[in-house]
Amino acid sequence: MSAVNDTKLKSVIFLLSGLPGHRDAHLWISIPFCFMYVISIVGNSVILFIVKTDPSLHEPMYIFLSMLAITDLGISITTIPTILGIYLFNSREISLDACLAQLFFIHLFQYIESSVLLLMAFDRFIAIHNPLRYASILTPPRIGKMGLVSVLRAMVLILPLPFLLKQFQYCRANVLSHSYCVHREVMTMACSDIRVNSIYGLFTKLFQMGLDLLLIFLSYVMILKTVLSIASYDECLRALNTCISHLCALLLFYTPEISLSMIRRFGKGSYPLLQILLGYMSLLLPPL
Repeated sequence: MSAVNDTKLKSVIFLLSGLPGHRDAHLWISIPFCFMYVISIVGNSVILFIVKTDPSLHEPMYIFLSMLAITDLGISITTIPTILGIYLFNSREISLDACLAQLFFIHLFQYIESSVLLLMAFDRFIAIHNPLRYASILTPPRIGKMGLVSVLRAMVLILPLPFLLKQFQYCRANVLSHSYCVHREVMTMACSDIRVNSIYGLFTKLFQMGLDLLLIFLSYVMILKTVLSIASYDECLRALNTCISHLCALLLFYTPEISLSMIRRFGKGSYPLLQILLGYMSLLLPPL
């Protein structure tokens, strides 16, 4: 019986889905996807090159920007094979091991990006609250340690997920509603008891993104408090302007992710097209 189960587990194949439409329509849809990937990869690579080669940009703000560019490159490269594979070549099949590897790296880079956005909020707070000690507080070695902690925290949280999913039996029509693998959807394909996985998945989401978002909110409360204490209107406006790009990045990253989580949890399978579009937005817009 064990041998039969092992054979069945190893032969699991998932079918990925794209946007509804005919095969010819998929070829046209592939054009904007290709365009977004080219812009994302070239743009973030150029950012890394400029920051590395220009000594005047070896400052905390630009180091954090480089971290963000690296995570965005990781997300883009992780999702390219399956998304473009569907729309260019109609390649829908993906093995269990490949699916688990993809979902591991997708969630890993998403969680790292959440941590980097938190570090950037901390960077803005130090720059506004204590500008004279900014360079002495955020030294390159300290920034490196903060980045390492962010990577390790994300890896420790995500690493159990593929191993837990690997233990399940998959005996349904394993058709995923997205063009890539994510934990929640692969988990629902299992015929086994998924309560532990469901609880752990929710815990990782709250402990990583939920906690990061709370700390970012507190950072901006303290930033706003500091800015309001500045007597000069021009200096107050200048201080707020330094946060605008970071706020835009926060909106692009968290809005699709939170909306998708709310629909999945409370929509009970409703709005399938909206879920697909939000899924693409959460993976493609931040790198773009």
